[in-house]
Amino acid sequence: MSTEMRWLLLPVLLLAGCDATQPRAANAQHEEDKPDFPRADRPVATIVSARWSTEEARDRLNEAEAVMNLAGIASGMTVADIGAGEGYYTIRLAQRVGPDGRVLAEDIIPEIRDALATRVARERLDNVSVRLGEPDDAKLPENSFDRVLMVHMYHEIAEPYAFLWNLRPGLRPGGRVVVVDAERRTQNHGTPPALLRCEFAAVGYRQVALQRMPSAGGYIAMFTPEGARPRPEDIKPCRLPGPKPTPSPTGNHRG
Repeated sequence: MSTEMRWLLLPVLLLAGCDATQPRAANAQHEEDKPDFPRADRPVATIVSARWSTEEARDRLNEAEAVMNLAGIASGMTVADIGAGEGYYTIRLAQRVGPDGRVLAEDIIPEIRDALATRVARERLDNVSVRLGEPDDAKLPENSFDRVLMVHMYHEIAEPYAFLWNLRPGLRPGGRVVVVDAERRTQNHGTPPALLRCEFAAVGYRQVALQRMPSAGGYIAMFTPEGARPRPEDIKPCRLPGPKPTPSPTGNHRG
């Protein structure tokens, strides 16, 4: 078993508290070591809530089952749920991948991460680990994931090129990144599919699927890495046509 996979098996509550012990000096050094990436030429939606809709309403529309079916998530897979929020997908992914699979639930807000860790422990989901990420880095173990899900949260990523660049090593060969979002401007808590495709392509991903999903509030898109990961300084940012709109402070939609 690899070091990365042993890490995924650590007790969830231990993971929930580990980041708080990191010394400030180490964090400062980490910031200095980060490469420079281009900034996104678009507004970024504000994180307002940990949920997109109630779990009951989403289940009535069969949302999670439909997304997992289209994403090809099966028993025994290792899946990352990025921006996991209250854990709607985390819980259902754990059931889908079964005891031989693994789920890593990640969020960047400590209080949300802690609440999800408590839920995972309460529901005795032994195949789930919970971790605190950073806004520009989900901190995924390398070569570990068959699927990475980002549900109703991509528009909240302030530095998409850094985020997607850091995400690539975490995928196994043949792995896919699955994005569910609304087809509207980022400041209105969605991502236009053309913009999404452009930002992924800038970091060396190829779009392999795009399908409308009214039951999930918009569409599902899937990407896989292709070719060598570009150097940060070689990444060409996507440019939005026309004037830049004013960000809206209302209405968050998270996984």
